[in-house]
Amino acid sequence: MKYLLIATLATLCLSAQAGTEIVYPTRAEIYSIPTLTISDKQFLQGDKNGKEVTVNGILRFPQKPVSQKIPVIFLVHGSSGIGPNVEYWSNHFLAQGYATFSLDGFTGRGLTVVGPNQALLGRLNLILDSYRAMEILAKHPRLDSSKFVMMGFSRGGQASLFASVERFNKQWNKSGTVFAAHIPFYADCVTSYIGDDKTTGKPIQLHHGRADDYNPIGACKTYVNKLKAAKQNVELFEYDFGPHAFDSPLGTVPPVISKNAQTVRACTITEKTEGILINTQTNQEFQYSDACVQLDPHVGRDDDATQKSTREIDAFLVKLFK
Repeated sequence: MKYLLIATLATLCLSAQAGTEIVYPTRAEIYSIPTLTISDKQFLQGDKNGKEVTVNGILRFPQKPVSQKIPVIFLVHGSSGIGPNVEYWSNHFLAQGYATFSLDGFTGRGLTVVGPNQALLGRLNLILDSYRAMEILAKHPRLDSSKFVMMGFSRGGQASLFASVERFNKQWNKSGTVFAAHIPFYADCVTSYIGDDKTTGKPIQLHHGRADDYNPIGACKTYVNKLKAAKQNVELFEYDFGPHAFDSPLGTVPPVISKNAQTVRACTITEKTEGILINTQTNQEFQYSDACVQLDPHVGRDDDATQKSTREIDAFLVKLFK
Protein backbone atom coordinates (compact mmCIF):
# COMPACT_ATOMS: atom_id res chain seq x y z
CA MET A 1 0.00 0.00 0.00
CA LYS A 2 2.88 2.36 0.85
CA TYR A 3 4.43 1.93 -2.61
CA LEU A 4 1.05 2.30 -4.30
CA LEU A 5 0.52 5.59 -2.48
CA ILE A 6 3.97 6.84 -3.50
CA ALA A 7 3.34 5.89 -7.13
CA THR A 8 -0.06 7.56 -7.10
CA LEU A 9 1.32 10.76 -5.62
CA ALA A 10 4.13 10.77 -8.18
CA THR A 11 1.62 10.42 -11.00
CA LEU A 12 -0.54 13.21 -9.62
CA CYS A 13 2.51 15.45 -9.21
CA LEU A 14 3.63 14.78 -12.79
CA SER A 15 0.18 15.54 -14.13
CA ALA A 16 -0.19 18.75 -12.13
CA GLN A 17 3.28 19.86 -13.22
CA ALA A 18 2.33 19.35 -16.86
CA GLY A 19 -0.90 21.28 -16.42
CA THR A 20 -3.33 18.57 -17.40
CA GLU A 21 -5.74 16.29 -15.57
CA ILE A 22 -5.19 12.55 -15.51
CA VAL A 23 -7.49 10.91 -18.05
CA TYR A 24 -7.70 7.14 -18.21
CA PRO A 25 -8.24 5.42 -21.56
CA THR A 26 -11.43 3.37 -21.88
CA ARG A 27 -9.48 0.69 -23.70
CA ALA A 28 -5.91 -0.07 -24.72
CA GLU A 29 -4.71 -2.41 -27.44
CA ILE A 30 -1.12 -3.54 -27.96
CA TYR A 31 0.06 -4.11 -31.51
CA SER A 32 3.02 -6.03 -32.89
CA ILE A 33 4.32 -4.38 -36.05
CA PRO A 34 6.41 -6.35 -38.56
CA THR A 35 9.10 -4.03 -39.91
CA LEU A 36 12.76 -3.96 -40.89
CA THR A 37 15.96 -2.73 -39.31
CA ILE A 38 17.84 -1.01 -42.10
CA SER A 39 20.60 1.53 -42.53
CA ASP A 40 19.79 5.05 -43.65
CA LYS A 41 21.47 4.18 -46.95
CA GLN A 42 19.08 1.26 -47.45
CA PHE A 43 16.09 3.44 -46.56
CA LEU A 44 17.11 6.14 -49.01
CA GLN A 45 17.75 3.63 -51.81
CA GLY A 46 14.51 1.73 -51.18
CA ASP A 47 16.51 -1.41 -50.34
CA LYS A 48 14.18 -3.81 -48.53
CA ASN A 49 16.87 -6.39 -47.73
CA GLY A 50 17.01 -5.47 -44.06
CA LYS A 51 16.72 -7.50 -40.90
CA GLU A 52 13.13 -8.49 -40.19
CA VAL A 53 12.05 -7.35 -36.75
CA THR A 54 8.86 -6.79 -34.77
CA VAL A 55 8.33 -3.55 -32.90
CA ASN A 56 5.33 -2.69 -30.77
CA GLY A 57 2.95 0.09 -29.91
CA ILE A 58 0.02 0.78 -27.64
CA LEU A 59 -3.26 2.19 -28.94
CA ARG A 60 -5.37 4.03 -26.35
CA PHE A 61 -8.98 5.06 -26.76
CA PRO A 62 -10.55 8.24 -25.31
CA GLN A 63 -13.48 8.32 -22.93
CA LYS A 64 -15.45 10.72 -25.12
CA PRO A 65 -14.52 10.39 -28.81
CA VAL A 66 -14.84 13.52 -30.92
CA SER A 67 -16.51 11.51 -33.70
CA GLN A 68 -17.83 8.04 -34.47
CA LYS A 69 -14.55 7.14 -36.17
CA ILE A 70 -11.72 8.42 -34.05
CA PRO A 71 -8.65 10.42 -35.15
CA VAL A 72 -5.32 9.03 -33.92
CA ILE A 73 -2.20 10.90 -32.83
CA PHE A 74 0.88 8.75 -33.43
CA LEU A 75 3.54 9.54 -30.80
CA VAL A 76 7.12 8.70 -31.76
CA HIS A 77 9.82 8.77 -29.08
CA GLY A 78 13.36 10.08 -29.13
CA SER A 79 16.76 8.57 -28.40
CA SER A 80 15.84 7.51 -24.85
CA GLY A 81 12.71 5.58 -25.82
CA ILE A 82 9.20 6.23 -24.54
CA GLY A 83 9.47 8.81 -21.78
CA PRO A 84 7.23 11.03 -19.67
CA ASN A 85 6.68 13.52 -22.49
CA VAL A 86 5.00 10.79 -24.56
CA GLU A 87 2.80 9.95 -21.57
CA TYR A 88 1.94 13.62 -21.07
CA TRP A 89 0.81 14.04 -24.66
CA SER A 90 -1.07 10.75 -24.75
CA ASN A 91 -2.99 11.71 -21.62
CA HIS A 92 -3.69 15.18 -22.98
CA PHE A 93 -4.97 13.97 -26.36
CA LEU A 94 -7.20 11.38 -24.74
CA ALA A 95 -8.83 14.24 -22.84
CA GLN A 96 -9.47 15.99 -26.18
CA GLY A 97 -11.28 12.95 -27.56
CA TYR A 98 -8.48 11.60 -29.77
CA ALA A 99 -6.99 8.13 -29.68
CA THR A 100 -3.21 7.85 -29.33
CA PHE A 101 -0.71 5.33 -30.61
CA SER A 102 2.63 5.29 -28.78
CA LEU A 103 5.23 3.59 -30.95
CA ASP A 104 8.11 1.72 -29.31
CA GLY A 105 10.82 1.43 -31.95
CA PHE A 106 13.50 0.26 -29.52
CA THR A 107 12.48 -2.68 -27.32
CA GLY A 108 11.82 -5.09 -30.19
CA ARG A 109 15.30 -4.29 -31.48
CA GLY A 110 16.95 -4.92 -28.13
CA LEU A 111 17.59 -1.23 -27.55
CA THR A 112 16.80 1.07 -24.63
CA VAL A 113 18.85 4.26 -25.20
CA VAL A 114 20.87 5.28 -28.26
CA GLY A 115 21.88 8.83 -27.31
CA PRO A 116 25.50 7.95 -26.44
CA ASN A 117 25.79 5.83 -29.61
CA GLN A 118 23.43 7.09 -32.29
CA ALA A 119 24.91 4.65 -34.81
CA LEU A 120 23.07 1.79 -33.07
CA LEU A 121 20.02 2.51 -35.24
CA GLY A 122 19.60 4.33 -38.53
CA ARG A 123 17.70 7.54 -37.94
CA LEU A 124 15.12 6.84 -40.62
CA ASN A 125 13.93 3.49 -39.22
CA LEU A 126 11.24 5.20 -37.16
CA ILE A 127 9.69 6.54 -40.38
CA LEU A 128 9.37 3.01 -41.73
CA ASP A 129 7.98 1.76 -38.40
CA SER A 130 5.35 4.50 -38.46
CA TYR A 131 4.28 3.68 -42.02
CA ARG A 132 4.01 0.00 -41.06
CA ALA A 133 1.95 0.86 -37.97
CA MET A 134 -0.32 3.05 -40.08
CA GLU A 135 -0.79 0.15 -42.49
CA ILE A 136 -2.16 -1.97 -39.63
CA LEU A 137 -4.24 0.70 -37.89
CA ALA A 138 -5.80 1.92 -41.15
CA LYS A 139 -7.85 -1.30 -41.11
CA HIS A 140 -9.20 -0.73 -37.60
CA PRO A 141 -13.00 -0.29 -37.70
CA ARG A 142 -13.05 2.36 -34.96
CA LEU A 143 -10.33 4.59 -36.37
CA ASP A 144 -10.48 7.27 -39.05
CA SER A 145 -7.50 6.57 -41.29
CA SER A 146 -7.87 9.97 -42.96
CA LYS A 147 -7.15 11.59 -39.59
CA PHE A 148 -3.86 10.01 -38.53
CA VAL A 149 -1.38 12.60 -37.27
CA MET A 150 2.32 11.90 -36.66
CA MET A 151 3.94 13.70 -33.75
CA GLY A 152 7.53 12.97 -32.74
CA PHE A 153 10.22 14.14 -30.36
CA SER A 154 13.93 14.69 -31.15
CA ARG A 155 14.93 11.57 -33.14
CA GLY A 156 11.21 10.89 -33.42
CA GLY A 157 10.72 14.53 -34.38
CA GLN A 158 13.13 14.06 -37.26
CA ALA A 159 11.13 10.98 -38.29
CA SER A 160 7.87 12.92 -38.04
CA LEU A 161 9.28 15.75 -40.13
CA PHE A 162 10.70 13.68 -42.97
CA ALA A 163 7.86 11.13 -43.02
CA SER A 164 6.08 13.95 -44.89
CA VAL A 165 8.47 13.72 -47.86
CA GLU A 166 6.70 12.51 -51.00
CA ARG A 167 9.71 10.45 -52.10
CA PHE A 168 9.70 8.42 -48.88
CA ASN A 169 5.97 7.84 -49.02
CA LYS A 170 6.26 6.48 -52.55
CA GLN A 171 9.15 4.21 -51.55
CA TRP A 172 7.87 2.86 -48.24
CA ASN A 173 4.28 3.80 -47.36
CA LYS A 174 1.95 0.96 -48.42
CA SER A 175 -0.91 1.86 -46.06
CA GLY A 176 -3.18 3.38 -48.68
CA THR A 177 -3.28 6.67 -46.77
CA VAL A 178 -0.90 9.42 -45.66
CA PHE A 179 -0.52 11.23 -42.37
CA ALA A 180 -2.98 14.12 -42.19
CA ALA A 181 -0.37 16.29 -40.44
CA HIS A 182 3.13 16.17 -38.98
CA ILE A 183 4.09 17.75 -35.64
CA PRO A 184 7.86 17.51 -35.00
CA PHE A 185 9.19 18.63 -31.61
CA TYR A 186 12.84 19.76 -31.39
CA ALA A 187 13.74 17.77 -34.49
CA ASP A 188 17.21 17.25 -35.92
CA CYS A 189 17.22 19.21 -39.19
CA VAL A 190 20.93 19.19 -40.11
CA THR A 191 20.53 16.48 -42.76
CA SER A 192 19.10 17.31 -46.17
CA TYR A 193 17.78 14.66 -48.54
CA ILE A 194 17.22 14.57 -52.28
CA GLY A 195 13.67 15.78 -52.94
CA ASP A 196 13.01 16.81 -49.35
CA ASP A 197 11.37 20.05 -50.50
CA LYS A 198 8.42 18.13 -51.95
CA THR A 199 6.04 16.76 -49.31
CA THR A 200 2.63 15.12 -49.39
CA GLY A 201 1.17 18.61 -49.02
CA LYS A 202 -0.22 17.89 -45.57
CA PRO A 203 0.49 20.54 -42.91
CA ILE A 204 3.73 20.42 -40.93
CA GLN A 205 3.94 22.25 -37.61
CA LEU A 206 7.35 22.32 -35.92
CA HIS A 207 7.93 23.29 -32.27
CA HIS A 208 11.42 24.27 -31.12
CA GLY A 209 13.12 26.29 -28.39
CA ARG A 210 15.93 28.81 -28.78
CA ALA A 211 17.93 27.28 -25.91
CA ASP A 212 18.14 23.84 -27.56
CA ASP A 213 21.81 22.90 -27.92
CA TYR A 214 21.08 19.25 -28.77
CA ASN A 215 19.25 20.00 -32.02
CA PRO A 216 19.64 23.77 -32.46
CA ILE A 217 16.73 25.59 -34.03
CA GLY A 218 18.83 27.26 -36.75
CA ALA A 219 18.95 24.21 -39.00
CA CYS A 220 15.17 23.83 -38.77
CA LYS A 221 14.68 27.49 -39.68
CA THR A 222 16.76 26.89 -42.80
CA TYR A 223 14.72 23.83 -43.75
CA VAL A 224 11.41 25.58 -43.07
CA ASN A 225 12.46 28.43 -45.35
CA LYS A 226 13.36 25.87 -48.01
CA LEU A 227 9.90 24.29 -47.71
CA LYS A 228 8.17 27.66 -47.81
CA ALA A 229 10.11 28.59 -50.94
CA ALA A 230 8.76 25.37 -52.48
CA LYS A 231 5.24 26.41 -51.38
CA GLN A 232 4.85 23.57 -48.91
CA ASN A 233 2.46 23.78 -45.95
CA VAL A 234 4.78 24.39 -43.01
CA GLU A 235 4.94 26.50 -39.85
CA LEU A 236 7.57 26.82 -37.12
CA PHE A 237 6.71 27.78 -33.55
CA GLU A 238 9.73 29.18 -31.73
CA TYR A 239 9.91 29.42 -27.94
CA ASP A 240 12.06 31.96 -26.09
CA PHE A 241 13.69 29.31 -23.87
CA GLY A 242 12.64 25.75 -24.67
CA PRO A 243 15.68 23.56 -23.98
CA HIS A 244 15.77 20.12 -25.56
CA ALA A 245 12.94 17.89 -24.28
CA PHE A 246 11.23 20.96 -22.82
CA ASP A 247 7.86 19.19 -22.69
CA SER A 248 9.00 16.41 -20.36
CA PRO A 249 7.12 16.72 -17.05
CA LEU A 250 10.11 15.17 -15.26
CA GLY A 251 12.71 17.43 -16.87
CA THR A 252 14.92 19.53 -14.66
CA VAL A 253 15.07 23.28 -14.13
CA PRO A 254 17.64 24.51 -15.01
CA PRO A 255 18.65 22.08 -17.79
CA VAL A 256 21.35 19.50 -17.12
CA ILE A 257 23.89 17.78 -19.35
CA SER A 258 22.80 14.62 -21.10
CA LYS A 259 26.04 12.85 -20.33
CA ASN A 260 27.91 11.52 -23.38
CA ALA A 261 24.91 12.02 -25.68
CA GLN A 262 26.01 12.56 -29.27
CA THR A 263 24.78 15.64 -31.10
CA VAL A 264 25.31 16.55 -34.75
CA ARG A 265 24.65 20.25 -34.05
CA ALA A 266 27.99 21.23 -35.65
CA CYS A 267 27.52 19.03 -38.72
CA THR A 268 25.97 19.64 -42.11
CA ILE A 269 24.97 16.40 -43.79
CA THR A 270 23.72 16.19 -47.37
CA GLU A 271 22.50 13.36 -49.61
CA LYS A 272 24.33 14.29 -52.81
CA THR A 273 23.71 11.00 -54.59
CA GLU A 274 20.94 8.58 -53.70
CA GLY A 275 21.64 6.92 -50.37
CA ILE A 276 25.03 8.55 -49.77
CA LEU A 277 25.03 11.00 -46.84
CA ILE A 278 28.01 13.34 -47.09
CA ASN A 279 29.59 15.35 -44.29
CA THR A 280 30.07 18.64 -46.12
CA GLN A 281 33.09 19.52 -43.95
CA THR A 282 35.06 16.46 -45.08
CA ASN A 283 33.27 15.69 -48.35
CA GLN A 284 33.25 12.07 -47.18
CA GLU A 285 30.40 9.82 -46.06
CA PHE A 286 29.16 10.92 -42.66
CA GLN A 287 30.17 8.81 -39.65
CA TYR A 288 29.45 9.31 -35.96
CA SER A 289 33.22 9.31 -35.45
CA ASP A 290 33.48 12.57 -37.45
CA ALA A 291 34.95 15.60 -35.69
CA CYS A 292 31.70 17.56 -36.05
CA VAL A 293 29.89 15.12 -33.73
CA GLN A 294 29.92 16.62 -30.24
CA LEU A 295 28.90 15.40 -26.78
CA ASP A 296 27.03 16.54 -23.68
CA PRO A 297 24.11 18.67 -24.86
CA HIS A 298 21.57 19.87 -22.29
CA VAL A 299 18.02 18.72 -21.57
CA GLY A 300 15.46 20.36 -19.32
CA ARG A 301 11.88 21.42 -18.74
CA ASP A 302 10.08 24.59 -19.77
CA ASP A 303 6.49 24.63 -18.50
CA ASP A 304 5.67 27.88 -20.31
CA ALA A 305 6.74 26.47 -23.68
CA THR A 306 4.85 23.25 -22.95
CA GLN A 307 1.64 25.11 -22.16
CA LYS A 308 1.96 27.38 -25.22
CA SER A 309 2.71 24.49 -27.56
CA THR A 310 -0.22 22.52 -26.12
CA ARG A 311 -2.60 25.39 -26.86
CA GLU A 312 -1.25 25.81 -30.39
CA ILE A 313 -1.58 22.11 -31.15
CA ASP A 314 -5.10 21.90 -29.72
CA ALA A 315 -6.22 24.75 -31.98
CA PHE A 316 -4.37 23.23 -34.94
CA LEU A 317 -6.06 19.85 -34.53
CA VAL A 318 -9.53 21.36 -34.11
CA LYS A 319 -9.05 23.22 -37.40
CA LEU A 320 -7.50 20.18 -39.10
CA PHE A 321 -10.34 17.84 -38.14
CA LYS A 322 -13.15 20.35 -38.65
